[in-house]
Amino acid sequence: MFSGLDLVVQPADRVALVGRNGSGKSTLMKVMAGLVEADQGDIVIPPGKSVGYMEQEPDMHGFATLGDYASSGLEPGELYKVERAGEGLKFDPEHAVETASGGERRRAALAKLMAEAPDLMLLDEPTNHLDIEAIAWLERELGSTRAAFVLISHDRAFLRALTRATLWIDRGMVRRQEQGFAAFESWRDKIWDEEDQQRHKLNRLIKSEARWAVEGISARRKRNQGRVRALQALRAERASQIKRQGSAAMALESGPKSGRKVIESKGVCKAFGSQQIVRNFDLLVQRGDRVAFVGPNGVGKTTLLKMLLGQVDPDEGSVMLGTNLEVAVFDQARAQLDPEMSLWDSLTGDPEMRVSGKADQVMVGGQPKHVVGYLKEFLFDDAQARAAVKSLSGGEKARLLLAKLMAKSSNLLVLDEPTNDLDVETLDLLQELLDDYDGTVMLVSHDRDFLDRVATTTIAMEGNGQATVYAGGWSDYIAQRGDVDQKKENITKASKSKVKQEAKPKAGLSFSEKHRLEKLPAEIARLEAEIAKLEELMSDPELFAREPVKFRKATDALVERQTKLSAVEEEWLILEEKAEAG
Repeated sequence: MFSGLDLVVQPADRVALVGRNGSGKSTLMKVMAGLVEADQGDIVIPPGKSVGYMEQEPDMHGFATLGDYASSGLEPGELYKVERAGEGLKFDPEHAVETASGGERRRAALAKLMAEAPDLMLLDEPTNHLDIEAIAWLERELGSTRAAFVLISHDRAFLRALTRATLWIDRGMVRRQEQGFAAFESWRDKIWDEEDQQRHKLNRLIKSEARWAVEGISARRKRNQGRVRALQALRAERASQIKRQGSAAMALESGPKSGRKVIESKGVCKAFGSQQIVRNFDLLVQRGDRVAFVGPNGVGKTTLLKMLLGQVDPDEGSVMLGTNLEVAVFDQARAQLDPEMSLWDSLTGDPEMRVSGKADQVMVGGQPKHVVGYLKEFLFDDAQARAAVKSLSGGEKARLLLAKLMAKSSNLLVLDEPTNDLDVETLDLLQELLDDYDGTVMLVSHDRDFLDRVATTTIAMEGNGQATVYAGGWSDYIAQRGDVDQKKENITKASKSKVKQEAKPKAGLSFSEKHRLEKLPAEIARLEAEIAKLEELMSDPELFAREPVKFRKATDALVERQTKLSAVEEEWLILEEKAEAG
């Protein structure tokens, strides 16, 4: 994993711990927590200082409820801290341990750590299974704490906001930089560039010395044994250099083109008892769109997604699916993986990947491949091929699921929390793959940075049946929501000064016209944001030569949205004048 590590964590340190999946991040954190004994060396904790570790799979044996576990070890006067953390992290202290999901157990473990408030907090992927509201709460809590913490996370926005130093595990070496995660990628690339230059110089020197050794045979009876030994030493140095782990060789297999219209919903309503999921929801998804669903856990994102895929019937309204659809699903619960099966059997046993008469091959993009060779493309080694799925880390399970997903052709990709447990480099690659994917993407995610990189449309589900469509990713949604909220606030202030007018619709407008007038500012803002993004894309002077198809699509989309914006602005003007005249 790593060796020769000297590490000091100072009071109030805020450290990002980064590295590829399998590099030893969690192991190092457990060594720091005293849960795993180092092979050699010492871990020293000053007297009176406490260390707390958020366990990935906490042992709750002997506890009846999540609250019992989270409050264990606290004084009676400190129990309010668990209740406060429970509200912020959205876990129910009264929930029975035996029926709690893995995510609920992890939230309880995180609440326990936050309530205990040790001098050093060791946090291993704390944002997994948290929605964006809970992540924001945790970000505020950690931002205001006086305690030191070391943080493992795939969430770039979370790391950038909180960390002031970075520990990087790379090929058994641990490096430290006194800057937060925001500076990590440039630091990493600089180190790799220096390594490449040094390796290039070493290769040139070995080549020169090897030529001398060969040519010297004919020129001299005796070789200069000192230079020969030096050449052997250079070769040994090159052999001892550890090769950087490459990126997973992932490639999405695009199926036949779907129809231009992929999904259209009109007036969709859905409720479970008193819980309204959506009300009067309209959406048009066209080929090539990247649609993200955001909102608190339990608000109904997955239900809405299933309705749009035709897997759940709406109570009212209609959903029409386009033609020629081939759907591939990435399931956040990893339900497609049998923990008892080996990686080999997990691939060869898949009916869609099986090659008739070939027990050691899988079908990938219509072509047979040796199963071990395919696993190596996703950074698994020979020994892991026969290992059980349950022995994999969270990131490795995600990579295995991606290997299954990417072997099959599709034109509609459904990704449910794809970023959980993936390292930064694999996330970068996944984003690039989605950029190049010819089909349509629908995803559920709480990773704000990933949403900004991928989504072209964001559907915000805010409860009580509200599901609003915004252009762009997370940052675009926040900006547009702010504009809409400001308009609503101005309207509310004006209404309060006119109590009589508040009790009835604007004179001159029907109820449906008044409702339409209230919705138009948000629609105008959305179209303006879409136009701005398209204009920014087309400002690249090389786009037409480099990607003519993308340029043509962007041009068509820009004309369409400008035409729509003119029509919507005209509609707003007519209704506003009618309202004022009334």
